[in-house]
Amino acid sequence: MDLAGLREEYGRAGLDEADLAPDPVEMFRRWMQESVEAGLHEPNAMVVSTVGADGAPSSRMVLLKGLSEDGFVFYTNTGSRKGVELAGNPRCALLFPWHPLERQVRVDGFATPVSADAVAAYFAVRPRGSRLGAHASHQSRLTTREELAAAYAEAEARYPGDVPVPEEWGGYVVRPEAVEFWQGRPGRMHDRLVYRRAEGGWVTERLAP
Repeated sequence: MDLAGLREEYGRAGLDEADLAPDPVEMFRRWMQESVEAGLHEPNAMVVSTVGADGAPSSRMVLLKGLSEDGFVFYTNTGSRKGVELAGNPRCALLFPWHPLERQVRVDGFATPVSADAVAAYFAVRPRGSRLGAHASHQSRLTTREELAAAYAEAEARYPGDVPVPEEWGGYVVRPEAVEFWQGRPGRMHDRLVYRRAEGGWVTERLAP
């Protein structure tokens, strides 16, 4: 396989300073809406990167499940590797890879737990199978497929009706400090416009590709 030869010329669109919304959350809403309208597969999928106590980074895909002026919201098992790492160091990064639109959005920020009420409200609208799975899986811990299947069956029998929120299950809101909007351009002269949080609002700047 000739990996060095794999390349694609970008040129679907450009991104000028005049195109930017006053704040990055509104700009993100615009691009997310365009991703949904374009029919992208799981446009709310994002890479969450955290750092462990030993300084080693780790990344994984999760789904964005909320967006407000406070930031970007996702839910997970707080006892997972990412939950443990965020408890020790709330600094994290998000990446939305919208390849079909030749776009990506990068977010640098700080994660804080969302309220118990918000967790319960979201958990209640998850499919029943997902709620049972949250009880069966202690995320990131060693197991076997057989143990997981047995734990799922046990949860299914224990909760024939309502499925409560597991003790370790929660959510985070990532408060952005910097948000970069990246648009592919011909000749690898990509547009990179970044919002940075400043006193009293946001400032924007262009980065070289």
